[in-house]
Amino acid sequence: MSAARAEGETRTEGEGRARRALGARWRRRRPLRTRLAVAASAAVAVVAVGVCAAAFLVIRYKLYQQLDQNLAQSATLIAQQHRGRDRGVVTGECRFLGAPACSQLVPADAADDPDEPWLLPVSAATRRVAAGERAPYYTSLTLPGGKPGRMLTTTYGKGTAVQVALRADIAERGVRQTAAILSVVGGAGVLLSALGGSWVSRTGLAPVARLTATAERIAATRDARHRIELPPGPPGREDEITRLAAAFNTMLGELEESVAARRRLVADASHELRTPLTALRTNAELLARADLLNEAQRDRASGALARQLREVTGLVNDLIELAREEEPRPLLEDVAVAPLVAHVVEAARGHWPGVVFTFDAAPDAAGFTLPGVPGRIARLVTNLLDNAAKFSPPGGPVEVALSRRELTVWDHGPGIAEEDLPHVFDRFYRAERARALPGSGLGLAMARQIAHAHNAELHAERAPGGGALFRLTWP
Repeated sequence: MSAARAEGETRTEGEGRARRALGARWRRRRPLRTRLAVAASAAVAVVAVGVCAAAFLVIRYKLYQQLDQNLAQSATLIAQQHRGRDRGVVTGECRFLGAPACSQLVPADAADDPDEPWLLPVSAATRRVAAGERAPYYTSLTLPGGKPGRMLTTTYGKGTAVQVALRADIAERGVRQTAAILSVVGGAGVLLSALGGSWVSRTGLAPVARLTATAERIAATRDARHRIELPPGPPGREDEITRLAAAFNTMLGELEESVAARRRLVADASHELRTPLTALRTNAELLARADLLNEAQRDRASGALARQLREVTGLVNDLIELAREEEPRPLLEDVAVAPLVAHVVEAARGHWPGVVFTFDAAPDAAGFTLPGVPGRIARLVTNLLDNAAKFSPPGGPVEVALSRRELTVWDHGPGIAEEDLPHVFDRFYRAERARALPGSGLGLAMARQIAHAHNAELHAERAPGGGALFRLTWP
């Protein structure tokens, strides 16, 4: 017996798990619009059915409450009219249904019953009410003729109970009519809830559908220029779906800019690499036929090949540096800025002997530290100094000033043209007057990227006394 019960429980648990798994698969496979429509429709349908059921119960209760009140009033009236009698049928019209009510007096002892039969059912509970052992109560019954009725059994006097019955067909008819009407109303409510749930899901998820269509179109065409059309409305009062669409549009804008920047980088890099690679191939082919060259030609080709290799190596290293978006966290440390800048300035003096570098550190910069990577910060300052040295006239000064708030590099060269000022930090951008100078156009772009990676801001401006001024502001 226990084995059969255990087997039945195991089967029941297995069926329950199967039903739950089936429900979970249904929720996963159905579209969000269908699930939302079903959920909204079910919620409204439950409310509609619940309201109809509650209304039916209230109306039914009120109808029978009114009927019971009529019974109580009839019992009081009969007790007043037939005071002194202790048993027997008081009104017998209910035998022929000539009147809507009938009543009878029932003694506590069955030996005191009259000879004529009772028109209303007499039970042991009736005798107990007559004896005062039980409280009055209401009973539903079928009257002679098959009509529904309602009966009150209550005390009449000492040792006697009075039973009063009324026809309840009007109340029953009202209950049936109420049930029919509320069933129609509930069915209409369920139908309207299904239509409303479908409409709510279709209109509420319309921005999500547009977002999905846009994402699928971008995935198919690889074109990030598409945008989701936002509904008109005052700013700051958008709903959650509109804010999601706006955030998605912002993300698409960033993606489009990133894709465009990547394409520009690839195009510019291929353009910049084409010339040195061509020169490398030419010099390599010359050296391959070294037996046809004299010693001076071989030395010249070998020097050009080494110089071009250094240029290509530097360009590739710069591209690798630019491809890195942020600094590696394990390498961060507190960098003492003043000694680092002084070291970079001293190195620049050896690299550019024809330029006069001056370094002025404010008193508040003596103990100033910045969280970052020392090598990257040194590279940033080196790029700024190299750029200033390239544009400085022979023997011209490059003034470097450091304070706790910022670092400035000021050269006294020709300065930056107004039309070139917005583009000086673009990758591979070279002004018209800088095309004959050495470099790949990546130094300032790399300097700004390093500055942003250290939460600093790098700006270029025209110096008041001539030349270019680069200002690096600390966070």
